[in-house]
Amino acid sequence: MVNGSEAKYTHLESLTDEQLCMLSGEGNRLAEEILVARYHRLVRCCARPYFLAGGDSEDLLQEGMFGLIKAMREYSPNKDASFYTFAGTCIRNRLYSVIKAASSGKHIPLNQSVPLNPSFFDANTSFAQVDPEVLLIDREKAASLLQSTQEQLSEFEIKILGYYLDGLTCREIAETVGKSPKSVDNAVQRVRRKVARQLSSGDISKG
Repeated sequence: MVNGSEAKYTHLESLTDEQLCMLSGEGNRLAEEILVARYHRLVRCCARPYFLAGGDSEDLLQEGMFGLIKAMREYSPNKDASFYTFAGTCIRNRLYSVIKAASSGKHIPLNQSVPLNPSFFDANTSFAQVDPEVLLIDREKAASLLQSTQEQLSEFEIKILGYYLDGLTCREIAETVGKSPKSVDNAVQRVRRKVARQLSSGDISKG
């Protein structure tokens, strides 16, 4: 029985995202779990720029997961996009909705949140429901903020920031750069403080 389960899992792991999404829609929980595991890093990647700018990490990850679940429920092979593209758009749209809601004052820490990674906007947005004017403002503000921040970071902090925005965990980053998880976490917190200082006063020259 155990071998049968392992064989089934191995078979599902070999399927494409689109095939897993179809099975998930038919009620296959194992296919759903595998797809969620594959996309957990993408959710982190989309949510972390906002977290660095002052949002709450767990809240944003949860909202990003809601976006992924929406993609799994609504994706159709007939759409002119891969599941990866559609899922990324749904996740980003969900985060934008949270940030927009925050402007009402319900989530103060998110009010000043902006994407720090310009490549955040480079993905296909054919399914996006984002106000073009807001998108333009955010793109310009994000690029300026990222440049200003990087000018004040050490080489180590820049390296850590890159890996962090790519969705790696602190432990994964630590293994990659040969440092302790604590050292990596401290670097992330230093970056956050500098970003917060830039958002509030425009001065991040102090450590």
